[in-house]
Amino acid sequence: MNTSRPSFRLLPVAFAVVALAFTTTGACSAAGAPALLDDFSDAAKTSTGAGRLLVDDRQLGSTSSGIQACADGVLTVRGSLVPGRGVPAFVSLVLLASPDGTAQDLSAFSGIRLRVKVAQGSISVQAGSAAIDNFDFHSGPIPVKGGEFQEIRIPFTSMKRAWSEQTPLDLATITSVNIVAFGLAKGDFAYELDEVGFY
Repeated sequence: MNTSRPSFRLLPVAFAVVALAFTTTGACSAAGAPALLDDFSDAAKTSTGAGRLLVDDRQLGSTSSGIQACADGVLTVRGSLVPGRGVPAFVSLVLLASPDGTAQDLSAFSGIRLRVKVAQGSISVQAGSAAIDNFDFHSGPIPVKGGEFQEIRIPFTSMKRAWSEQTPLDLATITSVNIVAFGLAKGDFAYELDEVGFY
């Protein structure tokens, strides 16, 4: 465990893609992933043809909830974080790297790029990886600049695991990009996305 930084704030991120354990495989795409993951031009599916998943914390003892709505090329996600006793709260938007959850090779890219407007709450971005089996995936915070869309670039090299030993992110095993609203106290969250991809 890295004790040099306040990693407890990222603990909820690790739980956000528990459901993916049953859908992803260890196989990788030989061709690698496209630079665009989702531009939200399709109300039901990502730009790679995968459905968008919203995962909450109810199976872990909290009672958070969220909804997503896509219109005019913008995805809006909002909801409430309600942590259980001694349990953090989260709601995670999961954007699979491929329609069937197969891991993709992102070695050609330097990081995750997104255009986002955070209206309320603490939000992180997470790179799901088939190489990690304890769900402590590499994460990075999304800085809040209220009231306007901003382009955020998060280098893969800056993303950290919350409680596990810090290891390099294996870019050949990426299964998803997850946008995670999290908190240790009850509260609301809201954000909008108009593009998610890689650079």
